[in-house]
Amino acid sequence: MQEELIALITGRIATASEVLGRMQDQAHLLAEAAGKLAELLEGGGKLLFCGNGGSAADAVHLAAELTGRFKLERPALAAIALPANLSAVTAIGNDYGFERVFARQVEGLGNPGDAILGLSTSGDSPNVVEALRAAGNRAMFRVALTGKDGGLLAAEADLCIRAPSTETPRVQEAHILAGHILCELIERLLFRPGS
Repeated sequence: MQEELIALITGRIATASEVLGRMQDQAHLLAEAAGKLAELLEGGGKLLFCGNGGSAADAVHLAAELTGRFKLERPALAAIALPANLSAVTAIGNDYGFERVFARQVEGLGNPGDAILGLSTSGDSPNVVEALRAAGNRAMFRVALTGKDGGLLAAEADLCIRAPSTETPRVQEAHILAGHILCELIERLLFRPGS
């Protein structure tokens, strides 16, 4: 039994390492997204995050990295995790349907010069798709973090960063890597230019 468990563990680590290594193919998109997000934040814009389940937790995590700090001591950045407002999520879900829980918040909070980052392992989460659609109607910059094929979000996003896997845990691991890279690049661009 112990050998079976060890084989399972080493297999999962090997697969995760392979997926994370293939995220290098998305480096140009990560750099482009970070540059645009830094530009918008520097201009007074804010960054909204949304996702469901584990992706909701990642949305909250990444927003906190920007309003708090990631690696540098620096001023707070304007970032809001839409799933964190439980009263809004439950009220909007009750009154308008779950597909509108993020879009309705985007309509209230989003403006031209802002950005949204939607996380969905499948790329097909209806409420995240609707949020990016609402953001597009408000002339916001839209970034999607998805799985391998991009799903419906790919068509709604200005930039779609695709984790090279269809397995949910591996996609989520790649998303947190991508999110941390974006946070580091944004800090570097805004507070250590030229480094």
